[in-house]
Amino acid sequence: MVRPPLTPEERERGRRLGALLREARGDRSPAEVSATSGVSLEVLRKIESGRVPTPTFFTVAALAHALGLPLDRLAERLGEPADGTALTA
Repeated sequence: MVRPPLTPEERERGRRLGALLREARGDRSPAEVSATSGVSLEVLRKIESGRVPTPTFFTVAALAHALGLPLDRLAERLGEPADGTALTA
C-alpha cells in the first residue's frame, strides 16, 4: 500500500503538534517524558521536530497523558492558525 504524500497543511499541523508538545513538556527532559509515556525517545524527538507529522493516535494520547495535556485542548490548539490567533466562525 502506497501512502499519498502529505499536504502542506498536514506538515504544518505536525510542526504545530511538535511545538505544542515541547511547550507542554516545559522543564522536563525528553527522556523523562519518554519514560513516563512509554513512547521512545527517538519517536518523541522526531514528533517534536516535525519529522513525524502524523503520529498515531495512541502515541499522541500517551504523550498528552504524560504531559497532563487534555486531548480536547490539544485538538483545539492544533486547529488554531500558526500565528496563534483564534479562529472565528
